Amino acid sequence: MDKVYKQNQVEQKWYKFWEENGFFKPEINPSGKPYVITMPPPNVTGELHLGHALTASIEDLLIRYHRMKGEAALWIPGVDHAGIATQVVVEKELAKEGKTRHDLGKDEFLKRVWGWVKKYGQRIDEQHKKLGVSADWSRRRFTMDDDYQEAVQEAFNRLKRKDLIYQDTKITSWCSRCSTVLSDLESIYKEERAKLYYLDYGSIQIATTRPETIFADVAVAVPPKKAKAKVATIPLINLDIPIIEDGLVDPKFGTGALKITPAHDPLDFQIWQKHKSQIKEFPVVINADGLLVNDKRTPKEFTGLKVAQAKESVVESLKKAGKLIQEENITHSVAHCQRCDTVIEPMVSLQWFIKMQPLAKPAISAVKSGQIKIIPKRFEKVYFQWLENIQDWCISRQIWWGHEILEGGDVLDTWFSSSLWPFATLGWPKETEDLKYFYPTTVMETGYDILFFWVARMIMMGLEMTDQAPFQTVYLHGLIRDPLGQKMSKSKGNVIEPLLMADKYGTDALRMSLVVGNTPGKDMRLSEPKIQGMRNFTNKLWNIGRFIIDFAPDDAKHLDKNVSIENKMSNPADREILDQLSHTIQSVTESIEKYRFHDAAEALYEFIWHQFADKYIESTKNRRTEAQPVLEYVFRTSLELLHPFMPFITEELWQGLPHQAASIMVTKWPSGNNLGTNSRKINAN
Repeated sequence: MDKVYKQNQVEQKWYKFWEENGFFKPEINPSGKPYVITMPPPNVTGELHLGHALTASIEDLLIRYHRMKGEAALWIPGVDHAGIATQVVVEKELAKEGKTRHDLGKDEFLKRVWGWVKKYGQRIDEQHKKLGVSADWSRRRFTMDDDYQEAVQEAFNRLKRKDLIYQDTKITSWCSRCSTVLSDLESIYKEERAKLYYLDYGSIQIATTRPETIFADVAVAVPPKKAKAKVATIPLINLDIPIIEDGLVDPKFGTGALKITPAHDPLDFQIWQKHKSQIKEFPVVINADGLLVNDKRTPKEFTGLKVAQAKESVVESLKKAGKLIQEENITHSVAHCQRCDTVIEPMVSLQWFIKMQPLAKPAISAVKSGQIKIIPKRFEKVYFQWLENIQDWCISRQIWWGHEILEGGDVLDTWFSSSLWPFATLGWPKETEDLKYFYPTTVMETGYDILFFWVARMIMMGLEMTDQAPFQTVYLHGLIRDPLGQKMSKSKGNVIEPLLMADKYGTDALRMSLVVGNTPGKDMRLSEPKIQGMRNFTNKLWNIGRFIIDFAPDDAKHLDKNVSIENKMSNPADREILDQLSHTIQSVTESIEKYRFHDAAEALYEFIWHQFADKYIESTKNRRTEAQPVLEYVFRTSLELLHPFMPFITEELWQGLPHQAASIMVTKWPSGNNLGTNSRKINAN
């Protein structure tokens, strides 16, 4: 053995060995129960980040553990076409050439996107392999594969036949940069400083943060029994509008009077719908590009201005006209596009929607009945609250990349296609052998931040399309933050690149650092020194291996790989380490079964470093010949327990010890049952 562990040589060697021997591909065994995870598909938009590395580490841990338990463990990998996200990235590349997608046209633009997918989809697969992902690559899926597109169309048509999909004109969230409608879940709300403007509307005063929309006002609303006049007058254009009474008006906001602009505000649209028999007009003054338009109301000096510019110009004009009473500094929440950070504009348009309440009810029942278990349990309350108050889902997008609803028309929201992931990846709607055997899947492991985006929608669609819950357990991990608890971002310069860390310290050290201290559903802090600390642990393992394998005495007895010769241990130190090993086996096994991976990892770290290395190994240095079988047995068993967490170094060291199986990853998971204190059996020759 080399004096120093060289991970770059070891990792590539063993991954190739595993893959070439077909260890990742389970066989369908009708008499056995499968264990199935569908990998949350990363977007085809570039590099894997720490969140992906955490997902890969936890899911690979589970798959390797259950594979060693003798189950048909299937881990389905794949990538998501990520409609808006991918289109935005490719458009940014085009911008470097001074072009837009409109310069290319739809067909040529989509060719560019497919080129991006081919390049970066393969890169993502290679990065996953670098992380030790033992997924069945023969079953890899992409959400724009022909078979997957067939599944998406089938799901859409089934919902439409049941009148659960419909078209309607509603006010929606619009991104002028991406030129598409977004769902509420695709909007990020940020606290921003702003001004509240108090304006003179003749017989009444109103307060607004959006003076640029006054030209689209159709009424002024006040709380019930608070109207003191019947008519208000829009300043700058001197247009009379009615004063109405409505219980949705907040009497504590501003002056207690609300200007009603139904084309550009969701609450105003809601109030307008209740009073539209009285108010016939519906003027629009902001277009899809985020510019003020002349709708026979907007003065020409403001037409064509961006919203922010228009706000400034309108405020100046209101001041000159004596209609601006006062300005008040406030902080309020502003919606931004999740993909490009553009401020969202509420806009009325004709879109496709899914009726969500009929789908939500079975999804609520599935969790309440225990059919699906959510870990940590506290997220059940959040899940129920969202589903019980769910609104219809706008599923159409005005982009070019994705699943087309109608030929040449809008495409479907990416989350619609990904909601079919657990069963579409197994061949649905066809009755494939994979679907029959591996569905429903076992565990859906992902971040708590997409509980609504994805997990809840998969549950709803799985129940609707297959009459079965798509998985038995939902395990939600937290987000990874920097040492100060801040969200990692490139602008802050606090991002840790997982692949760089794997190259520098080894994949095993990175994986272990992501599991240790990481409790279910809670954010964790990660620093490079923590990863470096786990590199020290790999060095410790390596040095233990060198001591046991390379420096064994010539006359030492060795562990019999065929487990045939019984050697009863009488030394107290031997009995103690075997007792501790038995306890560790039980503790690690129980912790993994209970999804307390951090406890399992920490128990192994403590046992191997402190109990085995620091105490027991030190106690054997004067009796190596006698102790060698115990050293080999305990170390081999420890490596098998550690393998799901640190696959590469454990394989390398395990291969140097007496063993039977071709690989540590297909050996049997250790059992502590034969380590009772009355009959200590270590097999040696």
